[in-house]
Amino acid sequence: MGSGEGAAGIGADRDGEGWAATRSWVEKGLSGEERIENVVRLRGGWTSEMRRLDLRGPRGPRSLVLRSFVKPFYVRHAEGLLTREATVLRLLGDTDVPAATLAAVDAAARSCDHPSLLMSLLPGTVRLGDQGVDGRAALLARQLVGIHGLAVTARDRPRPYQAWTSPERVRPPAATERPGLWQRAVDVIRRDPPAYRGCFLHRDFHPGNVLFAGSGDDLRISGVVDWVETSWGAADLDVAHCSTALALLHGIPAGMAFPDHYTAAGGTLADDDRAHLYWRLLDALGFAPDAEKVAVPWRELGRADLTPPVLAQRLEGYLQALFDR
Repeated sequence: MGSGEGAAGIGADRDGEGWAATRSWVEKGLSGEERIENVVRLRGGWTSEMRRLDLRGPRGPRSLVLRSFVKPFYVRHAEGLLTREATVLRLLGDTDVPAATLAAVDAAARSCDHPSLLMSLLPGTVRLGDQGVDGRAALLARQLVGIHGLAVTARDRPRPYQAWTSPERVRPPAATERPGLWQRAVDVIRRDPPAYRGCFLHRDFHPGNVLFAGSGDDLRISGVVDWVETSWGAADLDVAHCSTALALLHGIPAGMAFPDHYTAAGGTLADDDRAHLYWRLLDALGFAPDAEKVAVPWRELGRADLTPPVLAQRLEGYLQALFDR
């Protein structure tokens, strides 16, 4: 894992703030005379509390990342989420995907204060600025093609994907002047899901969950993080999710261009325009009404311009662009 769910450090943590048992669990699993020398709370995540643990021992310094679920909703679902992530990290250890190495997991909080997973620290940082977005999008697409191409046995296949919204749950922005557009989009996802050829999905692949290192011609992806939602489903669904995020972060053209980057990198999407539209809208409507859920960590990482009104406007414009295309 990198510095959290695409997170950056916010300074030293203090002992005794609801993680004493978790710290003890970590320390019992350390090798030899290793000890925790420093703890840094990380920001940029939504679902979890993230800490970077700086260790020192006879073999020199190293760092681990601790993910702990503390919000009641995620605590209730933590055993499934963290068990899935642990399984996926073990699986990815034998692939070219730059994922963290699993160190330990206590998905049911039998020893920890909260359900927790411990993993290696990946190099690199999240890049959310508008400058250079086209080059990063091409790298994102190439990485996603690699993830979708992972060959897994039937036994190792992750669970089928789950939709993150439904026609009944969509809430348009209160101030929208285009209620008909929203209704048209909702009507599309009332249909049964299109037939698809299944593949391995990250399921939450977007710029906030990808670490970059280098710059210019040396820019590269150094890590892909947050594997708790890994699923089996249509490649279009992962592409749709990254496309929506790019549209919200960088503007509608960036979101509309991402599927072209994906196919240019060798990926295959639905041939049927209606099927492609279904997957794109199924994802985009999950961000309604204003994408505030994802905007909070993005603003923490420096994108203060992404206010609810800006994101609501971009999301609505993106829906229109999908129909226009």
